[in-house]
Amino acid sequence: MTPPSTVDTSPVRAAVRFPLHLEISLTTPSGICKAVTEDVSASGILFVADELPAIGTQVEFRIKMPAAIMGGTDDVLLHCVGRIVRHTKADGKASAAAVIDEYSLKAEHS
Repeated sequence: MTPPSTVDTSPVRAAVRFPLHLEISLTTPSGICKAVTEDVSASGILFVADELPAIGTQVEFRIKMPAAIMGGTDDVLLHCVGRIVRHTKADGKASAAAVIDEYSLKAEHS
C-alpha cells in the first residue's frame, strides 16, 4: 500500500500515439525545418531533423494523413500551429516534440 504522503508525478499522456514516419516541413520564425515524424497524436508530434528548432519556438506544419490510417477513402491534410516543448536524444538520434495548439482538416480528393 502506498503511504498517503506519496504523490505520483509521472507524466500522463493526453492522447494515444501512432508510430507514423511521415515527411513534414515545419515553418518557424527563422525558416523551414525539414523533418520526419516518429509518432503523431491528437495533441502533438515527435520528430527528428538535422537541426531542431529551439524549445519554445512557434511552428506551423502540415501533415498528409493517409486515408488508410484515417479510415476513409481520401487522404486528409492536417494543418497545425504549435510550439516546441522538448528535445530528447535516444540511440544517437536527436528529436523534438511539438504540441499542437490549433489545427484544421481538409480532405484531399483523388
